[in-house]
Order: sequence, then C-alpha cells, then structure tokens
Amino acid sequence: MAFIRPLLGKTPIIGDNTFLAETAVIIGDVEMGEQCSIWYNAVLRGDVHQIRIGHRVNIQDNAMVHCTYQKFPITIGNDVSIGHNAIVHGCTIQDSVLIGMGAIVMDGCVIESGSLVAAGAVVTPGTHIHAGELWAGVPAKKVKDVPPTLREGEIDRIAKNYIHYSSWYTQESED
Repeated sequence: MAFIRPLLGKTPIIGDNTFLAETAVIIGDVEMGEQCSIWYNAVLRGDVHQIRIGHRVNIQDNAMVHCTYQKFPITIGNDVSIGHNAIVHGCTIQDSVLIGMGAIVMDGCVIESGSLVAAGAVVTPGTHIHAGELWAGVPAKKVKDVPPTLREGEIDRIAKNYIHYSSWYTQESED
C-alpha cells in the first residue's frame, strides 16, 4: 500500500478509482480527483504548500511533485501526464498537458492546456507556455505549436493509456 501521511493537520484526499503504487509517497495538503494514478516511487509532498490535482492525472515512476513554502503551490488540471523522473515544482499545469520524461518545470511556471514539455526539458522559473505549444531544450524554448496528430497521438493517448494500465493493477488486487 502507498505511503500516505498526514502532516500539520492536513490529510491527503484521494479521489475514487485512483491507483496508488505500493511505493508511492503522498504527504500532507494533497487533493486529487478521480481515476488518477500515482506510480512507483513517485512523491507528492504537500508539506510546505498545497497540491491540487484534477481527474485522470498520471504521475509516473520516480516523479517528484513539490511546492515552495508559502509562495508557489501546485495546481494540475485534468488529463495530465507527468513522465518518469520528471520534477514539477511550484507551478500550474492546465488540462491535457504532457510533461515528458525527466523534464523539470520550476516555480511560477504556467503550462496552458494542450501543451507538451519534451523529455529532458528544463522550464525555468516564471516561464509561461501558451496553449498548444511544444517546448524543448535546456533551458526550454518554444519549438512549435502542437499539431493535432501530436495532441491525439501523444498527449491524449498517454493520458488514456494510463487509465487502462492502472486498471490492470486494481483488477489484480481484487482477484
């Protein structure tokens, strides 16, 4: 079972039909919607500020979600995928966004809906990525607008796939 720890009078709130891997860590002021999945060794640490997560969000293996004390909370919309080993810190991520594997999104960033942050990208503090943009590199820069094929083929597909993948784990535990 995942490590879920209340802290400073705040207990994580986990939405219905959510998969929590046995080694996931969720601490403090964290609220998430339905059909989310928090994968192996992912950490959501709501100790210094709040973390708010929408529906159908997947936070993949070894990802870190954290905030900045009394300054930058985390807000994540619906249908968001946060890739393996990504760091999401003190930022806002709107709906239908893909944060690639190993990407870093820093304090004060806003990632608007339908955007993609490429694997390994470093989005520096205060960056505003507008709706439907693809950013890559270190530091991350806009590469192009996300074409419909990439939106459907990657952003939407991955979010849907992780709902499916998590069902394998919840079905196993019911048998």
